[in-house]
Amino acid sequence: MTHTFDWSAGYASQRSPVFARNVVSTSHPLAAQAGLRMLQAGGNAVDAAIATAAVMTIVEPCSNGLGSDAFCILWDGTQLHGLNASGCAPQAWTPEYFRRKYGADAQAPAKRGWDSVTVPGAVAGWVALSRRFGKLPFEDLLQPAIEVAERGYAVPVIVQQKWTNAANLPELTSQPGFAETFLPHGRAPHVSELFRLPDAAKTLRLIGQTHGEAFYRGEVAAAAEAHARAHGGAMTAADFAAYQPEWVTPLAQDYRGYTLHEIPPNGQGIAAQIALGILQHFDIASLKLDGVDTQHLQIEAMKLAFADVYRHVAEPRSMRLTPAQMLDPAYLAARAKLIDPKRAQDFGPGHGPTGGTIYLTAADASGMMVSFIQSNYMGFGSGVVVPGYGLSLQNRGHGFTLDESRDNLVGPGKRPFHTIIPAFLTRQGQPVMSFGIMGGDMQPQAHLQTTVRMLDYHQNPQAACDAPRWRWFGGTVNAEQGFPAATAQGLIERGHKVEPFSDSYQDYGAGQFIWRLDEGQGDASVRGYAAASDPRRDGQAAGF
Repeated sequence: MTHTFDWSAGYASQRSPVFARNVVSTSHPLAAQAGLRMLQAGGNAVDAAIATAAVMTIVEPCSNGLGSDAFCILWDGTQLHGLNASGCAPQAWTPEYFRRKYGADAQAPAKRGWDSVTVPGAVAGWVALSRRFGKLPFEDLLQPAIEVAERGYAVPVIVQQKWTNAANLPELTSQPGFAETFLPHGRAPHVSELFRLPDAAKTLRLIGQTHGEAFYRGEVAAAAEAHARAHGGAMTAADFAAYQPEWVTPLAQDYRGYTLHEIPPNGQGIAAQIALGILQHFDIASLKLDGVDTQHLQIEAMKLAFADVYRHVAEPRSMRLTPAQMLDPAYLAARAKLIDPKRAQDFGPGHGPTGGTIYLTAADASGMMVSFIQSNYMGFGSGVVVPGYGLSLQNRGHGFTLDESRDNLVGPGKRPFHTIIPAFLTRQGQPVMSFGIMGGDMQPQAHLQTTVRMLDYHQNPQAACDAPRWRWFGGTVNAEQGFPAATAQGLIERGHKVEPFSDSYQDYGAGQFIWRLDEGQGDASVRGYAAASDPRRDGQAAGF
């Protein structure tokens, strides 16, 4: 028997689910349309995802770019695969390198500039996905992005807001290449103003023609090295050339007869799995939807998860506690017993970073489903743009620590702790939902909240996406506008510190969801999918 949704449930957005046999959902309509263009040309969901991701680097530069990292979980029709396309530290990066430059008291690598940049992995991720699973020529997949970059696009409302906020940050605007690229008139573009990225179009052509070789082992890598050297960075063309994405087996955590899959560390997806493993020990469905009892338990479970994740998660070879140990059923049962249903508690350290990210998902009539995420980390990332190539670079290196006692200590060729996490849901080994929610440490929290809404309360994906969220951060529960006042007051009475929150990059996350209507029990070309897109961004779910 398949899951039964309440299709009438709705919140303030008034968006409706989109039903289609071929579908793309992301945070910009032009990118979604690029994906559909590939599907209509005979491509599959992987082709659609790559085309969509490439366009997103152009139309949402405040969150991602050609210098981003990426992760992917995909169902190929028979099994699940994971891809870690997060980049590695330059070989010169050691704790001593940063202390020598920034002082003995430095806590982390630089927040902006070349000393925040790890090797960008997203382009290598596109190539790897296309080579293994794509149908169409790789070069064709980048054509929509090239066209948009050259002709330009009208800047949308929410992207413009984030752009404007960034334009007021000297730590960004002072970085080499930023103002010339993203502030062409000495300011952020206005809403609906035309914006072009011709240099990025040039780079996209090189990537397409060489299947990424020009980017990692050719003129783009050489230009990046020269620019880094000119501005005090340690990145080299050899660092670019050594990079390879990694195929991984997604982690699995059962919940209410379904299984949530996340990319294993160095990402934080395991936080959502820990929290669900804890909540498995409570009868959530018996509690009032949006009421204080259910929200309190979810918050406490998330706090427990973060306490472990921020202590232990790093690149796997550096972790002293394994993911299997962190998801051990007996351990999670013991953690669940720590929760007091009537009182908020402090379960230890847990302080998460913030971020700027895009997420997309695509599915086709053959049953292939792709969950894909790419990110700069903090909005425009490092702020660095390599001139002549439109290569805006992430600042993932800032995710390392200089604390010698931590597993996430910076080191040559090492991957930092990562916030971006695609997700996937299966039932009895069959595909059910491809989904993700962008937004720094909000990501696992939103994975938790939306999964609970769909599986415990039978809310349809769009309603679960639209519902007001909470965010736990640094000891405070932030309640989104529209969050029930009585519930917020109830949380305060249980000892939670509850405050409103506003952030130019992250806010309460933004999700995209594709639910397979037959839950893998039939032919996807018959019933197809239900798709949702978050009203907190400019995008859409679209299909045919």
